[in-house]
Amino acid sequence: MRVDLPTPASALAIAAHPDDIEFECGATLAKWSEAGAVCHLLVCTDGRKGTWDVDADTDALVERRQREQREAARRLGATGEVRFLGIEDGELDHGVERRGEVARIIRELTPEIVLGHDPWRRWRMHPDHRAAGFLTVDAVVAARDPHYHREHGIPHHRPDHLLLFECERPDLVESVQDRHLHAKVDALLAHESQFETTMVIGADDDGREAAAFGERERADARRCGRLAGVPFAEAFRVLDPSS
Repeated sequence: MRVDLPTPASALAIAAHPDDIEFECGATLAKWSEAGAVCHLLVCTDGRKGTWDVDADTDALVERRQREQREAARRLGATGEVRFLGIEDGELDHGVERRGEVARIIRELTPEIVLGHDPWRRWRMHPDHRAAGFLTVDAVVAARDPHYHREHGIPHHRPDHLLLFECERPDLVESVQDRHLHAKVDALLAHESQFETTMVIGADDDGREAAAFGERERADARRCGRLAGVPFAEAFRVLDPSS
């Protein structure tokens, strides 16, 4: 089990929905941002189906979730761009056209490290998480090789590492401190539209449910830390983009 890659100059986290990045690698991005890395976020879907309210104004929800995502990035300390592909929730694919969109973004932002969903995780139910994982892997390959998507008209770019989160067999942990976990939880709490659906926080919460949510995140970081004998961590599978 490896512990801590060198802090990159820049990183790009790619995820299916608003709040996925914060859940899976928020503390790592907070740590890298604190150390001077330029951290970018790319969200693939518009999040319009992220509510249990059958009467919800889903167009308004899309706008709200983008605002929440930008605020979450600010709370992480991320100084890079926050981009949205804007694909409708549940309809994300990883075909050639979509691959070209993400490969272009990788070439434009030139991240040293790309982070994304592990597409090979077994028994994953959500189609957007599967698609986002394959899309990230495929786009890294396309971005690195000069004869893919020559219509971009910009130089190809090969990241140094691809880190997969939500993985079953991690081989890297990024150790984090209390302050990084605090930033992660604070960023997640920016996603107020998701309190009921993903965080078990009621609209009338007096603070106890939010505190319990934060403790669950700390417990998860503690569990990841035990993989390598550090107090707190987030876990990843490392792929070599040159292979």
